Amino acid sequence: MTPSLGAAMAARGASVTGGTSSAATAAATEASTDPPTEPTSVSSVPDREPVYNWQASKPTLKERLGFLLNNEALSDVHFVVGKGSGVQRVPAHRFALSIGSAVFDAMFNGGMATTATEIELPDVEPAAFLGLLKFLYSDEVQVGPETVMNMLYTAKKYTVPALEVHCVDFLKNNLRPDNAFMLLSQARLFDEPQLASLCLENIDRNTMDALAAEGFTDIDLDTLVAVLGRDTLGAREVCLFLAAMRWAEAEAQRQQFPPTPENKRKVLGKALHLIRFPLMTIEEFAADPAQSGVLTDREVVSLFLHFTINPKPRVEFINRPRCCLRGKECSITRFGQVESRWGYCGTSDRIRFSVNRRIFLVGFGLYGSIHGPTDYKVSIQVLHTDSNTMLGRNDTGFSCDGSANTFRVMFKEPVEILASVNYIASATLEGQDSYYGTRGVRKVTHEGSGTRTCFTFCYVAGNNNGTAVEDGQIPEVIFYT
Repeated sequence: MTPSLGAAMAARGASVTGGTSSAATAAATEASTDPPTEPTSVSSVPDREPVYNWQASKPTLKERLGFLLNNEALSDVHFVVGKGSGVQRVPAHRFALSIGSAVFDAMFNGGMATTATEIELPDVEPAAFLGLLKFLYSDEVQVGPETVMNMLYTAKKYTVPALEVHCVDFLKNNLRPDNAFMLLSQARLFDEPQLASLCLENIDRNTMDALAAEGFTDIDLDTLVAVLGRDTLGAREVCLFLAAMRWAEAEAQRQQFPPTPENKRKVLGKALHLIRFPLMTIEEFAADPAQSGVLTDREVVSLFLHFTINPKPRVEFINRPRCCLRGKECSITRFGQVESRWGYCGTSDRIRFSVNRRIFLVGFGLYGSIHGPTDYKVSIQVLHTDSNTMLGRNDTGFSCDGSANTFRVMFKEPVEILASVNYIASATLEGQDSYYGTRGVRKVTHEGSGTRTCFTFCYVAGNNNGTAVEDGQIPEVIFYT
């Protein structure tokens, strides 16, 4: 038995339907004569008299077959489906099943064909089995978030590839960051490589949202290993570590272990060594992994030495950057000259931008005080222009030395910026008057490693503290390609 999508997809439930008509419509007018089509429990199957001349009111083959769906009329086999109090007894027709499924054909007509008139299917959900029959009798597919997984399992069990395709297409269309891990586990279980690949790509693009989803802690160890081993995750290693600790605590409880550091390390197994501790800052490592108790004393010491001395000693963990954080850090400056002065009153400086290729935005360079060394409070943000969705934010501060240089303020996580999509860069500063840029240009191109990254800047309508293409704040954009 397999779990359903449940509440994770209920808000986006949908129905995929094939075929052009339904026997239910024609049969609705004959409610007084047609037998009911709903499944009944094993203990309450009534004796049914044949309905006389029902064929006359069903002009098409589709309607006639649809009338027979879950109907005692002409049935020659019964299935006892499910288990426990949810068992249902479903009438069926060997011929209709045999022409739609090679498994049913072998069951009824093969060399070891069964002669039983009642077949028990305790591993199949009644709703999924009735959905399978509906497809075999009428080519119609009715699949929703609560039934799709069981329907896929049933379609695979009885080798009905067309129904499998409908189920997988439904899952693809409903794939989101908050269910990507759960669907990935199911895709691996059902050997659906295309769906698994789409799930992994979604996780790469929305790593932090996917890790925060409730379903993340329910995945199996092999799925966790498959994800942590990827070079394409868009998250810092400390966030991957914290997510792995959440998973380890849930897994220890599933295995009925106390969630001690030793047991967390035990259930993580080889997944622990896929976390790239050397890529953390020493502050990140000291705040969480070093104090977690999951690492041995020798591992903690060797990593601290790796952070603090040269030449760096060998460590047992991967130190290769994930590709979204790999390579040389790049930056572009959009102003040709620096002037003074620029004031702040709680309003955000904002500028709209787009890029010709996919990048990961990691921070901004901002101007500092014209009055000498001082500290600023700052909130930086990246928003999607059309939906006004916040994609990245950091509320922090920075110190400046009184020069006209820019000072780096970084996001906590890289922000994926897609090609030819409009975004808004925003910075809200609290502090003394600062320098500002002038002689700004609309397009700025960065050349590097045989690639051209072209930024296009535009004015943001509304209250933007005066920042525009020609002058203002947010002079520097820092990114990885």
